[in-house]
Amino acid sequence: MTTPTEQIQAQPAGKDVKQILAELSEKFPLCFSQSGEAKPLKIGIFQDLAQRLSEEDGISKTQIRHALRLYTSSWRYLAGVKVGVARVDLDGQDGDLIDEQQAAHAAETLEQSKAKAAEVRKAKAAAERAKHKEQQKDQPKNPASDKAAYKKSQPNKATVAAKAAKLHSKPQATEKVVPEQAVELIALNTATLKVGSAVQLKVGLKPVPATVLEVVKNDVVVQLASGMVIKTQGDKLFQA
Repeated sequence: MTTPTEQIQAQPAGKDVKQILAELSEKFPLCFSQSGEAKPLKIGIFQDLAQRLSEEDGISKTQIRHALRLYTSSWRYLAGVKVGVARVDLDGQDGDLIDEQQAAHAAETLEQSKAKAAEVRKAKAAAERAKHKEQQKDQPKNPASDKAAYKKSQPNKATVAAKAAKLHSKPQATEKVVPEQAVELIALNTATLKVGSAVQLKVGLKPVPATVLEVVKNDVVVQLASGMVIKTQGDKLFQA
């Protein structure tokens, strides 16, 4: 006899992640939402979903992870992770409260995500300008317009000099860079890891707190303080 988790894992991939989130919002409306304020999810919501979803739902464990990752990394979800706000389970029942460390991590993740989005928009705008400039090069020149451009009045030299002097007279603020202190990390033995264990996950150069959700050989599924679910290797985890 197969368990609900095994039934879900055996389902073939085929649904879009956004479609899965729409189905979760419809099936668990007190937990998930498609618009407006998003409530912080209970730590361990992944296992609850694996148990509550049936074979007829046609959603695999991998699809659940992808859907939770997209949902918990959205701007509206991260904005709702604030100190004192209660996490909810699939039925909307209040659970643990968000602490200062979890709220700070969510705020930092939100700020980084918005900065990255701004860089993408800036790069896209620069590419559009370059494309437009190339298109203008390919167009035949109009002699009349060239002549008009040549006769365009030049800026007054005295005005330019005054603006330059005013600009250089302003003191330039210098930002003091304080180097971050290195954090000593103690490696973990994956053989001793248990579901619910508190660990540190190394993301880039900075470790972040996480909770173990699932251990399969050297693969470990953890949930960050923001609610994001990540599958990683045992050598990326350290003692909390």
